[in-house]
Amino acid sequence: MAARQAPQGRAFSARIVAWQARHGRHDLPWQGTRDAYRIWVSEIMLQQTQVAAVIGYYARFLDRFPDVRALAAADLDHVMQSWSGLGYYSRARNLHRAAQTVMHVHGGKFPDSPEALAALPGIGRSTAAAIACFAYGRRAAILDGNVKRVLARQFGVAGYPGSGPVEARLWRLAEEQLPQKSVEGYTQGLMDLGATLCVRGVPACSRCPVADTCVALRTGRTASLPERKPARAIPHKQCVMPIIRDRSAVLLHKRAPTGIWGGLLCLPECADMAAARSFCEALGGDWAARRELAPVEHGFTHYRLTIRPLEVRLERKAGLVADTTGHWLMLGEAAAAALPAPVKKILVGIAAQSPAPAARTGPAARPRTGAKRRAG
Repeated sequence: MAARQAPQGRAFSARIVAWQARHGRHDLPWQGTRDAYRIWVSEIMLQQTQVAAVIGYYARFLDRFPDVRALAAADLDHVMQSWSGLGYYSRARNLHRAAQTVMHVHGGKFPDSPEALAALPGIGRSTAAAIACFAYGRRAAILDGNVKRVLARQFGVAGYPGSGPVEARLWRLAEEQLPQKSVEGYTQGLMDLGATLCVRGVPACSRCPVADTCVALRTGRTASLPERKPARAIPHKQCVMPIIRDRSAVLLHKRAPTGIWGGLLCLPECADMAAARSFCEALGGDWAARRELAPVEHGFTHYRLTIRPLEVRLERKAGLVADTTGHWLMLGEAAAAALPAPVKKILVGIAAQSPAPAARTGPAARPRTGAKRRAG
């Protein structure tokens, strides 16, 4: 339960509520609803992703999965396809699992308490509080990245917000500042303030409703609070991704359900050129006529990856054997497929440069997903 609010807290929260009513965001597509499903989808998408990037995905996702029943019943591959390009793919897998839990355990209705919501896959304490607040009007504190920044500056909290002791202090402050009324306006106001004025770079302190009580502003520490994560060397990895082609079709593999790009279709990944050559020649690829494409750089949270794409066409038309994870995809379908962003970029680029395929007839006119082709 939230702590009793101190007098300073009442002044702080009241000004946040008043500012949000006049200057906050009111036209986002997930606002103006009490539908816990729609609020939940938006909150999961907004984790680690900016509003501008989420809006289009949110609309398309709801068109395809309009309610929790539709999402729970959907094939995971279709969910991943709708999420493709949004990143942090474990969110999509957890979204699917949580929808099934809501259907099977909660009878298709989202629980209304932060504690029960936090027990669902992929929903942490702050996200659960936001859903409970906006869907059910519950009084619960949130502490996402924007709110951490606002509170750290307002109350002069030193240290990296991701460390245990600092985060615990910020949670205490978040609970202490929670108003008895207008919790939804206050919660939205904190989010809006952190996203629009109290930003990471140069905050717009002259327009901030709580600038006169901000410790960071008063002590000249807006640039240093909150403190950044202690720097460490970011590992750099490389791999070769063979692009095995049969006319306008390319061979992909479905990755394991967990880990980086879990559950997505992806180009085969080889450690180096020697491994790529063995892989391609074993499948009947014409190694001598291979074509190296421009490297693609991609950054993850904990490392950066350089991909060396390698286009290889089949030499033996009946020589390819795809295992149970192998999928054939037409290049023209790459833009809409459930692919990691850098792989989609590679294949869409190839498709744009390739001439339109000639008409093909017969049962082999189009390689089919998961189909095996064996040597005769």
